Amino acid sequence: MKLLFTFITCSMLTTLCLAQENSSKITVGTSYSIESTILNEKRVIQVYTPDGYSASKQQYPVLYILDGQQYFLSGVGLLKSIRSPRAIPEMIVVGITDNESSRWTWFGDEKEKFSRFLIDEVIPFVKANYSTNEERVIFGWEGGAYYASELLLTHPEIFNGAILSNGGYASKEMLKDFTTDKATYLYMANSKKDIYNIDYTEEFHEILKENSPKNLVWNYDLHNNEVHESLAHLALYKGLKFYYHNYNSLVFESIQQYIDLGGMEYLTSYFKGRSERFGFDNTIDNSTKNALIWLAWKRDRFEYFKLFMTEFKDVLTTKRYDSAYWQHRFGQFYLKHKDYPNAIKYFNTGLSKYPNSRFEKQMKEGLMEAKNRKK
Repeated sequence: MKLLFTFITCSMLTTLCLAQENSSKITVGTSYSIESTILNEKRVIQVYTPDGYSASKQQYPVLYILDGQQYFLSGVGLLKSIRSPRAIPEMIVVGITDNESSRWTWFGDEKEKFSRFLIDEVIPFVKANYSTNEERVIFGWEGGAYYASELLLTHPEIFNGAILSNGGYASKEMLKDFTTDKATYLYMANSKKDIYNIDYTEEFHEILKENSPKNLVWNYDLHNNEVHESLAHLALYKGLKFYYHNYNSLVFESIQQYIDLGGMEYLTSYFKGRSERFGFDNTIDNSTKNALIWLAWKRDRFEYFKLFMTEFKDVLTTKRYDSAYWQHRFGQFYLKHKDYPNAIKYFNTGLSKYPNSRFEKQMKEGLMEAKNRKK
């Protein structure tokens, strides 16, 4: 027994040592301690850069997160999980650590001093050490949300958008004094279960409806399944999606939604605005073209399928459709709706271009049926 115990112990120690040799620590971002002359104290900030940052020559927008000790990792996790840079662009994330004992002071009575710290010390530090553009979004929860709402409205030249969770407020006078020549985005979220702050955000919502100034694009959402402590993560996600609402390709839930929004005219307008804001090509992108073709096909809306196949015929030459599968699918759909010339066209292409495919038998049968019915 002693020999067996010794053998097991040695085996476990050997396994542990091997595991340690093959392990590595997971590190998210870099932590800095900044000596603030404005606040007269040291403040810790955390900075995350996207994958491939060191080899990139591009300049990145920056997401500033108040209460970084709680929400910095949430911001990083969201950016890494919602398929940036497709759904939203890749961003640098800066978390500003706050102390529970003093955060309400800095976000309240000393907010002007905290703003100077943020604008005159933190942002210059980030700009000097990282490749950033001039696009900045700030996130705040609870006390940070009240602070961030006023910061955005008083300094639109510094921040392009603010995401507020479980708080936020600005007076009518502040809204009336707000002026900017660029679109500035404000997203606010709360829950009726947050009995501590809901009254203020509801009041702010009413003030925004009555006094919404030019170029302030805002939205208020209630997420009543969340509570005071849980909403921030969802609000950050929803706020980023709101801020970058026209960054991604367009996807419709139904053909009726496409019609209600304005059809082709809406598509043209959307991609023009997207181009002006982000510098993309102003033409309808292939992802949207594909989505509309597939939507009409899946929902059996043949008249719109024909429209999209004609309007977006260029996308049909891309690699995505370079397969027997799609020639077969298109041929069968045209056959179903008695468009025999197009059915014959796709079946012939499939059979000649992709001989001996697994769809060969079905395409031959479909081709024969289409030719017989065409007579």
